[in-house]
Amino acid sequence: MSKYDVIIIGGGPAGLFAALELARSSTLNVLLLEKGKDIDERSNIVSGLGGAGAFSDGKLTLSSKAGGHLAEYVGEAAAEKLIVQVDRIWLDFGAPDKVYGLGDAVAGIERRASLAGLRLVALPVRHLGTERCPAVLRGIRERLKERIEIRTSTAAKNIVVRDGKLTGVETSDGEVIEAGNVIAAPGREGADWLLKQARGLGLSLATNPVDVGVRVELPNAVMDELTSVLYEAKLEYLSKSFDDRIRTFCMCPQGTVVRETTGGDDPVVTVNGQSFASHDSPNTNFALLVSTQFTEPFKEPIAYGKYIARLANILSGGVLVQRLGDLKKGRRSTPERIDRGLVLPTLESATPGDLSFVLPYRHLTGLFEMLEAMDKLSPGVASDHTLLYGVEVKFYSSRPKLSAGFETELPGLFAIGDGAGVSRGLVQASACGVVAAREILKRNDDRKS
Repeated sequence: MSKYDVIIIGGGPAGLFAALELARSSTLNVLLLEKGKDIDERSNIVSGLGGAGAFSDGKLTLSSKAGGHLAEYVGEAAAEKLIVQVDRIWLDFGAPDKVYGLGDAVAGIERRASLAGLRLVALPVRHLGTERCPAVLRGIRERLKERIEIRTSTAAKNIVVRDGKLTGVETSDGEVIEAGNVIAAPGREGADWLLKQARGLGLSLATNPVDVGVRVELPNAVMDELTSVLYEAKLEYLSKSFDDRIRTFCMCPQGTVVRETTGGDDPVVTVNGQSFASHDSPNTNFALLVSTQFTEPFKEPIAYGKYIARLANILSGGVLVQRLGDLKKGRRSTPERIDRGLVLPTLESATPGDLSFVLPYRHLTGLFEMLEAMDKLSPGVASDHTLLYGVEVKFYSSRPKLSAGFETELPGLFAIGDGAGVSRGLVQASACGVVAAREILKRNDDRKS
């Protein structure tokens, strides 16, 4: 039976940065388990070494005000310090020096957004680009291979507990690996798995919201004034009809729309976006998401999001696309109407259809309202030719009760990253990994002294 000091479940940013921090110790024996393939062999966008971030747009949001709940656990000052530290690591491995979202032009955009009924969340952002992310992550992998063991195509099946004490991990092929510390960083794709493990272990859970909406695609010229300054314009809106919070997410200037398949036992096809640092498309795309925080007795936000995504899959065979003008007129888009439009879809496999058969009325109403508000800020957003892809869903796991070091109620078991519901992006996921690793290193040092 294999035995390690620490097992890390998941090779995304949270797991990789935990491993980088642990690798500083010459005494700890560390194993990283990744259920997907190595980064050079990957065929799945969301699963494999590097996590969902490996083929993402690669935005590094350099603030604790967006991208997760890090500050709730460690405090705002400590969170900002951690973000500076992980930013340096990303830079060391090849992230670009340029930072968007700074300068006098931001204040002018902020004022105009306010007049349009929107709130601009202006934050400093680095953009790696979809093609640069794998190279950066390969560099991290090579550094880690010198100090820790990495097993790809090896899924964690169960967290093993005996007599109320954490003893290790059982893999999907039945191997039981012993460890006194386990860091669960399964990513968004592993959120369901971690939720089931937490329930089986009797851990306290808090339900996170679910974000459901569409990916919007329009000409670069419509958004260029914002994206040239901010790169990603993070805009928020409160629906007049239902008081729902609606926001933009993952803006991809000169980017392409891609389909994404969630893994696990119950996969669905959703939509996402990406953009490259070195070449352009004529379109910009971004997600427009309605956030819903469910209350008791409802405890299945992930199942709810998957249900809506599955409706789109049933109607389209995958991803559905519709012209905004057709949706307003209450008619489906057809291939002929799409071809006549001024915006040609970058996701050519998307099936023209009718999103009103998929999204709830409440969601559609809020999306219409925000598009009209954005049109006041950037004329052309609410054009009849704007394309809407459905659906985009962001799953955030129910959060286990965690300490300031991201330890669960089961001593030795840590839960970090997007899959644990504590982060929503590359930087805060990375910072979570550093925090958990430092807690383990501190305890190890205390035992030695």
